[in-house]
Amino acid sequence: MSRGGGKGPSLKDKLDGNELDLSLCDLNEVPVRELAALPKATILDLSCNNLISLPSDFCSLMHLVKLDLSKNRLQQLPLDFGRLVNLQHLDLLNNRLVTLPVSFAQLKNLKWLDLKDNPLDPVLAKVAGDCLDEKQCKQAAVKVLQHMKAIQSEQDRQRQRKLQAEREMEKKREAEQRAKEAQERELRKREKAEEKERRRREYDAQKAAKQEMEKKTKKENVQTRKPASSSRPAQPPRHRHSWSRSVLRVLLLVLLCVLCTLAACKLTELQRQPLCISVNTLYEDVVAALQNHKTLQNMLQQNSQQ
Repeated sequence: MSRGGGKGPSLKDKLDGNELDLSLCDLNEVPVRELAALPKATILDLSCNNLISLPSDFCSLMHLVKLDLSKNRLQQLPLDFGRLVNLQHLDLLNNRLVTLPVSFAQLKNLKWLDLKDNPLDPVLAKVAGDCLDEKQCKQAAVKVLQHMKAIQSEQDRQRQRKLQAEREMEKKREAEQRAKEAQERELRKREKAEEKERRRREYDAQKAAKQEMEKKTKKENVQTRKPASSSRPAQPPRHRHSWSRSVLRVLLLVLLCVLCTLAACKLTELQRQPLCISVNTLYEDVVAALQNHKTLQNMLQQNSQQ
């Protein structure tokens, strides 16, 4: 096994039963592949090396029960360090650790823990306490596990709250989206109704204009026909015309009778009779009156012409 990589055929030679001692080997990295090929090595000592970090595949060594990483230069542990669920004894003395990964809470079988001589966070340092004897180291394991479980629970709660907040935000966005869509539908519906009302008003206006134009045209036609009709001579009412004719006939009949009587009284021997003498006298008076009444003369003249 070389110093830089810790690799070589002598790795199996260091296996003593279930213990594999790789301490003081000046290792800069952990030979995870070779260690995975030795599942019997449940106790692993990597103390007093130059390890700054552990590779992520180190957590695949789930067969480990006891692990000694003391006196290295580890600044942090892998985030999934809690996969080492069979780990019971963990020595992290004299490293450069400030915090532990939250998955540390999953090491439910951990019974012994040493975190002395690390620049731990004050809260974690107070929880871990000293590891000067077996009892204190066991108490450190119990208290640190409880502490990390509390942190994990709080992170889970925060994660749940965050998830819940994200869900509520998503619901809010969906509600806002639905409200926006409903508002847009209502707007489109209102615009459609306004467009329909506008078209209806235009139709009514066109219809009214058409009716007004027809009314105006009709009025103009009536006014155009009216002068022609007014230029015609007024026709006397028929009933007046008929009445005039009837009166004229009666007058003519009376006149005829009078003329016959006058002729008989003038041309026959009856002229000496008292009746004829009265008729002749009346005739002479009437003729004299007619000669002095021009209006009656005109009427008689018009009637004679008709």
